[in-house]
Amino acid sequence: MDSAPIYDDKAEVRGNLDLTKADWQRAAEPDADPDGEYVEIAFVPHTDGKTYIAMRNSKFTGPDDTVLVFTESEWDAFVEGAKAGEFDEPW
Repeated sequence: MDSAPIYDDKAEVRGNLDLTKADWQRAAEPDADPDGEYVEIAFVPHTDGKTYIAMRNSKFTGPDDTVLVFTESEWDAFVEGAKAGEFDEPW
C-alpha cells in the first residue's frame, strides 16, 4: 500500500523554538499535589511571527525532555477533541 509522505510543517520550528522564557501553565494549582504529574502548556511566540503551543509533562522539564509542539489550528482541534471525549479511556 502506498502512503503519502508525512509532511512535518514544524520541523524547522521545533528545534528553534525558545522555551527558556516559556511561561508554563497547568490546569491544577501548583501546590495541589506536589508529587503528582501534570500536563503543562506554554504559548510561545516564534521569529516566524506565529505563536506555537508547547506541551510537556511536569515531571520531565529538562532541556532534552520531550515537548510536543502544536500550531494554533492543531491546538484548537486537540482541545475540541478532548472536549468531545475523543481521548477518554474506554470503560
